[in-house]
Amino acid sequence: MFRFAHPEYLYGLYFVPVLIAAFWYSIRRRSRLIDQFAGKTLQPVLLPTFSKGMAALRPAIIVMAVILLLIAASDPQIGTKIENVKEKGIDIYALLDVSLSMQAQDIKPSRLDKAKLELSNLLPRLRGDRIGLIVFAGEPFVQFPLTSDYSAADLFLSAANVNSVPEQGTAIAPAINLALNSFEVSSKNDPSDKAEQVIVIFSDGGDHEGHIQEAIDRAKKDHVKIYTVGFGSPDGAPIPIYNDQGQQIGFKKDDKGNIVLAKLHATELQQIASGTGGKFFRAANGRDELELIYGDLSKIRKSELGEKRVTDYEDRFYYFLAPAIMLLLLEFFMSERRSRLLGKLNEKLGTVQ
Repeated sequence: MFRFAHPEYLYGLYFVPVLIAAFWYSIRRRSRLIDQFAGKTLQPVLLPTFSKGMAALRPAIIVMAVILLLIAASDPQIGTKIENVKEKGIDIYALLDVSLSMQAQDIKPSRLDKAKLELSNLLPRLRGDRIGLIVFAGEPFVQFPLTSDYSAADLFLSAANVNSVPEQGTAIAPAINLALNSFEVSSKNDPSDKAEQVIVIFSDGGDHEGHIQEAIDRAKKDHVKIYTVGFGSPDGAPIPIYNDQGQQIGFKKDDKGNIVLAKLHATELQQIASGTGGKFFRAANGRDELELIYGDLSKIRKSELGEKRVTDYEDRFYYFLAPAIMLLLLEFFMSERRSRLLGKLNEKLGTVQ
């Protein structure tokens, strides 16, 4: 199997005819100037050693060297073997709270934007791991299932917002159960070959649906660790309200007209994490909590997720680079004096005898 690792350099071959035309014009012009300087009968006297054949050969060598250098720069490669490589990793479900309280701006630019930024920054660091996203407010929805296509995952992540879920609230327990159900669907029939499974929750806490302990117990039974990242402050922050054009028009108020403060329920999030052997982190400006979490996840045993075929390519650029260097060295030391070996060529090109 043959390929070019950097085929973009081959576009330089389009300029080779221009280089040939420039050299041809230079040789013709030089020949006319010599004819104007001295007639045919005087040239053997004034230029006894000059060879038009050698003068034409030097540009030809340069052109050939340029062609070889362009091919070498494109890095031709040959595939020597095809082998199956087993991918290893862990399954991660991120649970993203998209309730209105996550629009509070006590963490810049907002709690929700900070959570999405951390998730987006995590994706390039994943190596063979699969990640899925569940968004939740009053009810949970799978934004995308477990995948190792991180580009597609980032695209779906960017589309998540407070309008992704029609019903408001904070349904953490149903979101955990949905993640556990999704793990079961994607797991293999052989339990011993099942990948390690982890849930990471991004929320300000405050489960409104109840049954949180039942969800914790189920996760613990399934050996699924849950990490939680809490957003906000215990004192709370107002929840901005936006119109259809994305302009802020005020803050959320209760029935009595008082501004609602969205508080961080850290105790509940700590309970969820500690109950499953995970950890709780409190989000802060200028810190990437997922970097700490992923450092902990890297210690988890990697399980086989599947196989992919990999072709091992070997570079062959030196087959073109070496002769190009030799041609350039030859051109550098070549003179334009007449050569016996090029006598016939000189005669055809009108070399002075």
